[in-house]
Amino acid sequence: MTHLHRLAALLGVLPLLLSALRGRLAAGDPDRGDVPGWVMLTLMSAVLVAGLLLVAQPALEGLFQDAMARVSQN
Repeated sequence: MTHLHRLAALLGVLPLLLSALRGRLAAGDPDRGDVPGWVMLTLMSAVLVAGLLLVAQPALEGLFQDAMARVSQN
């Protein structure tokens, strides 16, 4: 799966999550606490991790391949 496909898949999930969040906020449940804040924090963290992985994946793969090559030489 290419980087663009991964990013598109991630962005495809965002409208569903935001729709669920809007529905929860519209319900006006007084016992919900700070659930929308935690949902947004979790969502932003997931997007940040996915973005970092998207950028760092080639470097991480190179490190792994280099380590495996060094182990197999010994």
